[in-house]
Amino acid sequence: MAPVRAAGIVEEAVNGVGGSPLADRGKDRPFTDAEALEFARRVVRIEAATLERVADRLDEGLVRVADRLGSGRALVFVLGVGKSGLVGEKLAATLASTGTRAFPLHPAEALHGDLGRVREGDVALLLSASGETEELLKIVPPLKALGAVLVAITCHERSALARKADERIILGPIEEACPLGLAPSATTTAMMAVGDALALLVSRCRGFDARGFVKFHPGGALGRKLTRVEEVMRSGPHVRIARESEITREVLVRLGGASRRAGAILIVDDRGVLTGIFTDSDLARLFERQRDYLLERPIVEAMTRAPSLIRAGRSLAEALDALQARKLSELPVIDEAGRPIGLIDVTDLLGMVPPHLLQAETDEPAKTVAAASSESGEEVP
Repeated sequence: MAPVRAAGIVEEAVNGVGGSPLADRGKDRPFTDAEALEFARRVVRIEAATLERVADRLDEGLVRVADRLGSGRALVFVLGVGKSGLVGEKLAATLASTGTRAFPLHPAEALHGDLGRVREGDVALLLSASGETEELLKIVPPLKALGAVLVAITCHERSALARKADERIILGPIEEACPLGLAPSATTTAMMAVGDALALLVSRCRGFDARGFVKFHPGGALGRKLTRVEEVMRSGPHVRIARESEITREVLVRLGGASRRAGAILIVDDRGVLTGIFTDSDLARLFERQRDYLLERPIVEAMTRAPSLIRAGRSLAEALDALQARKLSELPVIDEAGRPIGLIDVTDLLGMVPPHLLQAETDEPAKTVAAASSESGEEVP
């Protein structure tokens, strides 16, 4: 009978005694749904107001710390206990992802051997709202002995941790959103926001850009979004190129066959500069409009002139934006001289980036995609 009773206990835990978990929702709560929602909103408003006050309190101390982190090749170790420790892990991850070599370091583990990672000149960020966290204060003397630079991030300027640090970022007094004033809430929110401000300021000081960012985010949708077009385009023998003077039928025969991969032929002038494109759709239109006589004429007469294109060095997100906006299947990639070096084919990109991440990195995509012109001054749209 024991297994049966165990199953019953599990069912009661999941569904509640007497049935559905939603049936008696809130019956034992001493306030209404409207009051519950208002309480939750008040918590968010308290934390939002805290961020405004902390932002106004920031001073040159944060800039000095950013300069230390942004100069040289010293490692950055982030230490904290409890909720501050969790904030510290996030800060270390943000620093690392934006170009700063940073690692979380647990104070207890550091006292039992992990201090071996620290070298003279390395920076230790010590996070403590009170500035009196015992575990952090214990680690201060050995860190100083190793020659580390100590930075305190705390609410209290006169705390023991702030006094012992070489640099300090002071958040100022903060009232927790917790009704009891006990659970870290507004303090951890403020500490995390200031950590973000520090990390992003350091990355700006380093001149960290999107190309650097993608080096540390090669995986996932974000990495694919920032990938340069050269890394995904078809190139070499997989790109079909013809000169304007070649006869259309001869081009189709020469570039057809089993080796054909793309449904587009890029047309260049005598200088090798892209002037047009001839696609499967162009071929179909010749027959639909009874202009198949152009098969015996130079392909320059049958091609689509001034096609949409993208320059090398642009992001995959911009290419996808152009393909979607213009409902294209192919997008030529050109170099600075206007010569074709590759081709983006939509069939190669299916599923690479979710739709909500297809926004190009530029505020003016029309100027970054296909903003090239020939020597004659003809603008390529």
